[in-house]
Parts: sequence; structure tokens; C-alpha cells
Amino acid sequence: MTATLIPPVHAAADKPAHRDSNVLRWLGAYTASMVGDNVYYLALSWAAVQAGTPSQAGLVMAVSAVPRALLMLGGGVVADRFGPRRVVIGSDAVRCAAVLTVAALLFAASPGLWLLALLAVLFGTVDAVFMPAVGALPARVTGRDQLARVQGMRGLAIRFANVVGAPLGGLGVALGGAAAAFGLAGLLIAVSVPLLVSVRMRDLPTDVRTDLPTDVPTDVEVGGEAGGEAGGEAGPHPMGAAQDTACRATPWQDLRDGLRYLRGHRVLAPLLVAIALGDLGFVGPLNVGLTLLAEQRGWGASGMGWVLSGFGAGAGVAALLLTVRGRLPHAGRVAAASILAGSVAIGALAYAPSLVAAVGTALLVGLLAGLSGALCGALLQTQADPAYLGRVSSVAGIVSLGFAPLSMPLSAAAIGWWGTGPVFVTSATVCGLGGVVVLCSGPLRRAQLPR
Repeated sequence: MTATLIPPVHAAADKPAHRDSNVLRWLGAYTASMVGDNVYYLALSWAAVQAGTPSQAGLVMAVSAVPRALLMLGGGVVADRFGPRRVVIGSDAVRCAAVLTVAALLFAASPGLWLLALLAVLFGTVDAVFMPAVGALPARVTGRDQLARVQGMRGLAIRFANVVGAPLGGLGVALGGAAAAFGLAGLLIAVSVPLLVSVRMRDLPTDVRTDLPTDVPTDVEVGGEAGGEAGGEAGPHPMGAAQDTACRATPWQDLRDGLRYLRGHRVLAPLLVAIALGDLGFVGPLNVGLTLLAEQRGWGASGMGWVLSGFGAGAGVAALLLTVRGRLPHAGRVAAASILAGSVAIGALAYAPSLVAAVGTALLVGLLAGLSGALCGALLQTQADPAYLGRVSSVAGIVSLGFAPLSMPLSAAAIGWWGTGPVFVTSATVCGLGGVVVLCSGPLRRAQLPR
């Protein structure tokens, strides 16, 4: 099959994403939901510690990851079949209702750990659908040439939520215990729903790539629910017959088509491998490894906080750069260089001679990791066919949220055996392999962000 390149449609009234009220409404909804998530996790942790032992609390915090990892591929299919906007609105409504229900029950009684575990499982199950839909939604609210800027804006929203969410959750706990914190989380998530309802969806090109795999059926490639949602809201879709054919496909067929599409894509397949290697090499040192390093060096909790602040500041600068610039040339090459340089900085962090040097190194790690992460996210958004974005986002989510956390207990055990230096260097090597993958893949290395 030969795909036809269809250039992105630019309306005369198009604005840069950071000046587009439609994108800003989406950003407000996303930010409110992310802040609510941060408050929720703090409230869940506090309530679990109060209701049981530390090990029981840890189990409650961990159980949400199981349905999220197991069901996320299916969540990507749901997002593509029903449209990410509907799925995000429905998911946020369910999350809001669940959290507010638990808040009300905690105000009235002390149900114990079973209720918190049930909430964690429900939240993780809904997240399995919510996260792929969130990843697929930006392409529906702005043009392809603005998706890199939107990635930067999304990164700023995540940093803002991380900074603001914990203090808000702590304030809720201080004023009214876990019940008040849960109530605050539910209200913040609720704010996102009317904002999302007001967001307008764009009618997208049905096929924007020239490098699609030849074994993906034409009717699925150009039709499907991704175009159906846009067509339903912005006017009739020109490929109605193809859509009808795609709609008759079963969810299992959709899943297989999505995986086959990814496996044969000359840019997305190596990009996901690079993302996986980067996350595997990054998560361990910057979580468990940093805690153990601070303890060994005598920096204490405050010193570790300064190092984490340096990382957050660097990542924020990278997100702001992409937000302001909107596009960086030679995205594939810049991403590879950022991954390789960032991996060197990760290895150097274990050998920082002082806390000041460690904070400076962490700032560099955050800047480079934030830049490479934003560019990889933007390439994923712009290289994927709109009909497959939910499934593409689900695979990327499984890599980041399912596989990468496995490196944390391994990193802790390895540091106990060999020390922080060798483990940080090993992790940096794994992370750097992601940059090597980018350089070795010609289509990915030459990939550009749309103008």
C-alpha cells in the first residue's frame, strides 16, 4: 500500500498554542486534573498510614499500578474507538465521583483499609483508560505544527502540579484530615470536566504519514473512531465508508492492528525502544538511588530536596523553552544528543564532590532529560497517525509506568551490593543506549517536527 502525504490544514484564524483559548482551556483542565491527582495520592498515603501498618500502607499505594499496567493496552483501544475527548471526560467524572464518595465515607466513619484499597484499584483501572486518552487528545485540539509547543505546555503543567499538589494536600490534611484532602482532590478533578466539555475538537487529516507499514489495512488506517469523533463534531468525514468498515472491527482486532502498526513503523518503533531505555536508566537513580546517595554523603533530607529541586528546575526550563520556541530543528538528532549528554550527567551525579555540585549536576540532568523527553513526546504525537494515537500512547505509558518502576527495587539492591557509583554508571549506560538507538535509526535520526 502506498500512503499519500496530506499536509496539515491551517485555518486563517489559527494561533500559536499558547495564545489559543481552546488549547488553554484544555491546559487548564489537564492542570486541574494533575493537581487533583497529586492531592489524591498524598491523601491516600496519609489515610493508609493512619489506618494500618507501614507495610499495609505501601501495599495500598501499590495496588493501583496492577490494573493500570494490565489494562492500559485495552485503554488505548477504547480511546481510539470512542474518541479521547469522551474517554477523558468520562474518566475524570468517574475519578471525581469515586474520590468524593470516599471523602464522604471518611467524614461519616472509619471504614478501614479495605475502602482505600478498593479506591486505589478503581483509580488504577480508570487510569488505564484515562492515560492513553490524555496522550491522544492534544492532536485533537491544535494543529500538528503546534504539538511540540503543546508538549512544552504539558510539561510545565506537570511541574506546576508536582510543586503545588503536595502542599495543597498537606493543607487539606492539616485542616480536616484525609477526608478533607480527598474532598479537595475530588473538587480539583471536577474542575476539569466542564473545561473539557468546552474544548472544541479539530477535524484532522486522516493520514499524515508517508512511512506507514505496508501491512496495516487501508480501511483501518484512514478511518476508525479517531476520525469519527472529529467528523462527528466538526462535520461529515470524507471517509465515511472506511469508518464504517473500521467500526465493525472487534476490540481485539483493533489491538492487533495497533501493535502491528507500531512494529512496522520506521520512526515510532525505535522511538519507543529509546523511551523505554531512557526510563529504565533514569527512574532508579532519580528515586531510590538519590535517597541512598544523600544518606551516604550526609546531605540529609534537606540536601536531597535541593537536588530534586535542581532537577525540577532544569526540567521546567526545558519545557518552557519548547513552549516559547514551539519547534526545534533536527528534533531526532537533538533528542539523541540530549539523551547521551543526560546519561553522562546521571553517571556524574554519583561522584559530585559536594551538595552544590550535585544540585548543579541535577539541574543539568533535568534540563537534558526534560528536553529529550519533550522532543520524544512531540515526535510521538506528530509521527503517529491520528487513528492510532490512543494505542501508541498506551504502549508508551506501559513502558514508563509498567516497566520503568521495576528498576527501583533492582537499583536499591544493586547499590547495597556494589555502591552508588557503579549503579549510577550502569543506569547511565542503559539510558545512553536510548540515544544510540536514535542515532542508529536513520528515519528517527532524521525526523523533524512539522513547521
